[in-house]
Amino acid sequence: MIPGSPLARRLGLFDATMIVMGGIIGSGIFINPYVVARQVHTALLILGAWILGGVTALAGAFIYAELAILRPNLGGQYAYLREAYHALAAFLYGWGLLLVIQTGAMAAVAVTFARYAKEIIHANISDQWLAVLTLGALTAINCLGVKSGSTVQSTLMVMKIAAIAVLLFAGFRTPPAIEHARTSEPLGFATLLAFGAAVIPVLFSYGGWQTASFMSGEMRNPGRDLARAVVFGVIGVTAIYVGVNVVCVRALGPAGLAATTTPAYTVMQKAIGPRGALFIAVAIAISTLGFLSQGMLTAPRVYFAMARDGLFLRWIAWLPERTKVPVAAIALQGLLAGVIALSGRYEQILNYVVSIDFIFFGLTGASLFVFRRRSGKAAQFQTPGHPFTTIFFVAACWVVVLATFYHYPANSFAGLGLLLLGIPVYFYWSRRKTV
Repeated sequence: MIPGSPLARRLGLFDATMIVMGGIIGSGIFINPYVVARQVHTALLILGAWILGGVTALAGAFIYAELAILRPNLGGQYAYLREAYHALAAFLYGWGLLLVIQTGAMAAVAVTFARYAKEIIHANISDQWLAVLTLGALTAINCLGVKSGSTVQSTLMVMKIAAIAVLLFAGFRTPPAIEHARTSEPLGFATLLAFGAAVIPVLFSYGGWQTASFMSGEMRNPGRDLARAVVFGVIGVTAIYVGVNVVCVRALGPAGLAATTTPAYTVMQKAIGPRGALFIAVAIAISTLGFLSQGMLTAPRVYFAMARDGLFLRWIAWLPERTKVPVAAIALQGLLAGVIALSGRYEQILNYVVSIDFIFFGLTGASLFVFRRRSGKAAQFQTPGHPFTTIFFVAACWVVVLATFYHYPANSFAGLGLLLLGIPVYFYWSRRKTV
């Protein structure tokens, strides 16, 4: 047990693993495989991109596992940044999380959920208002207690895995595609550039596992369970992602996969006919709802930690005596995500997310060097292959940042501008804290 957390420690290894997997798997795996197939055109390179993405995520997972043991603090990644660098770095992460990274992503995913849910229930309500109602319901559930929020999250994650298992089973029973596609591509600079372009959206798809670190203050044994959960969860998601892509390539062929923007639907339609459309709608609805549940459960712990540090509104740190969950922080996130969903600006805000998120990914990965130097002793778990695997992960993060600034300069600089606006806000709060 780690003393000092005012939150209720009720989460174990299974809860943490489901949180890790739930933070990664949204609706993207049902849609994104075609994006990779349009960059590289052989089964080997398509699957290689997803395997490399999994290896990169696993390298990061090992780093976060060691950080969880070295610093099992309230706030997870927020605390790593604060203690490795400066309170300003941690504040800017929380600021970006609240204004862009988490709320923008949740608003976009909530609208996606609403669109697919309406296909199932045929409700006479706008996408935006159904998204707001969904966010409100998840906000209320998570305010009831960490165990109720975690139970909903774990249930949705198990349902998500079951839906993907059905997709895999149906896909493997489908006759393989017959096409006269290239089985190899000439190895040259153009192929390497295309492969690099294919890997970048894959790395986006593997993001999200780091948010489990926010729950360290509510885990019964964070030093042990968080480290294991991050590694187990990333390995599980890698197996799922590679499996889905094997099915898509097998059933559709590389050219057929590149030709469709709805690969999972196309596979299921080929396997079971028109019922495939309904199944995919249900699967995506479950997957997006699970992602929203995970986001509502995890990120408010960062805003709570910021308030406890005196760097945010004091009432955000309020804890009801009965539930011991940060209800004000949860409600604030739900409110902002709902406002963004209603505004219709969520897709634009979502475009700002990528570069900002990977900036902090890279900084957190590099913090392991700082903590190793300070501690001077071996941790209970050590990152395999350090420092080479750590350098590989940090370099991969910065490559993504540079690539997004190069390909999407307007959105990337807008996101950076929003992030930098947090600097005067930080100094305002830090001065208030010292008064």
